[in-house]
Amino acid sequence: MIIQSIRGMNDILPDKTTPWQILEGVLRDTIQSYGYQEIRFPYLENTALFKRAIGEATDIVEKEMYTFLDRNEESITLRPEGTAGCVRACLQHHLLYHQTQKLWYLGPMFRYERPQKGRYRQFHQCGVEAYGFADIDIEFELLLMNARFWRNLGLQESVHLEINTLGTSEERLIYRQILIDYFKQHSVLLDADSQRRLESNPLRILDSKNPDMQAMIESAPRLIDHLSEASRDRFDRLCQLLQKAVEEGLMQDFRINPRLVRGLDYYSHTVFEWVTSDLGAQGTVSAGGRYDNLITQLGSPKEATPAFGFAIGLERLLLLLENQPTFQEKIPAAADVFCILLGEKANAQGRLWIEKWRSDANISNLRIDVHAGDASLKNQMKKADKTGARIAFILGDEEMQNQMTSVKFLREDKPQLSVKQQDIPLFLTQHL
Repeated sequence: MIIQSIRGMNDILPDKTTPWQILEGVLRDTIQSYGYQEIRFPYLENTALFKRAIGEATDIVEKEMYTFLDRNEESITLRPEGTAGCVRACLQHHLLYHQTQKLWYLGPMFRYERPQKGRYRQFHQCGVEAYGFADIDIEFELLLMNARFWRNLGLQESVHLEINTLGTSEERLIYRQILIDYFKQHSVLLDADSQRRLESNPLRILDSKNPDMQAMIESAPRLIDHLSEASRDRFDRLCQLLQKAVEEGLMQDFRINPRLVRGLDYYSHTVFEWVTSDLGAQGTVSAGGRYDNLITQLGSPKEATPAFGFAIGLERLLLLLENQPTFQEKIPAAADVFCILLGEKANAQGRLWIEKWRSDANISNLRIDVHAGDASLKNQMKKADKTGARIAFILGDEEMQNQMTSVKFLREDKPQLSVKQQDIPLFLTQHL
């Protein structure tokens, strides 16, 4: 029996990897244009890191983490998200001591969920984290960065920003009890998940998608009505900056969503999601917020370190991009040039010619594929066409003897040419 991949952990086959590479390149180039540096940290961490950072009463820790004992009987976990590992790395290597950091990362995360379109057990995120910046300017910068992603990908009409404030942890604690009291009055309407969350994480009930609970949730007390004047003023200043960006055409319009909460315990003040209506239930493509208390929560002896960040789900983004013509036009064919070798001499000497062409600095970015093994001209031409190459080079005994290359245009109605071997790099710069 052929061994199959684990459910929810998908292969990315060769015909799908190019869109991934293009998307990753756009994200990387955009982030680094803001002065952020890449950080890489392990897929495996001590389980205690996520319990302490994410919160033991969250769905992630309770139901979704891949946790197991290693051979030393130590509990380790495949990372379910990136922020906790990024903070751990910064603390371990003293990156936050009297300095600010602007960091980003990209890679797989793991959660044991029911696999569905846009949500898998191994999924990929691009995360951006900024440490040491207390005011709203860094929040504004990262929201503008998100808006630039969408413009660079041609998705500015497909996603929109929803934003909210959670206030301080002290304010949220008071509101938490108000919310518990309200939901207890309507306990008969709560589903099993909400009953379980009532005492442990009542804010998450506000995020329930259960249609039978929506009217009750809409009537629940609003957190923003129970915040201090300072917290409300802070949020108002950010919204004013965002409105100016909208007026300047630097981002699309946004919506304040008083029911928006994040599923992790470490958030405070600003939280946000970029959402789309084009992916059904899995509508969030980027989400994040401020988490000033997480660093002390993970063992830092100093006072709370200001922190703000977000993560983008790559699988969902790629689903959106499948129907985006501008992005699809960026996906190149498998090869620019396909080389057909006919005869023993061409098979040997021709490969040396091809390697010299690849070494030319002016065309080093072109993809030159070459047939391997014996095959007729007809079969090799079929293979050249299948790669999507625009040009085929034909090298046979006659071409070897005359130091020439026969050139056939595969996508244009042009006559076949003969080009001197040493002139091929110049020819390619002129035609490709």
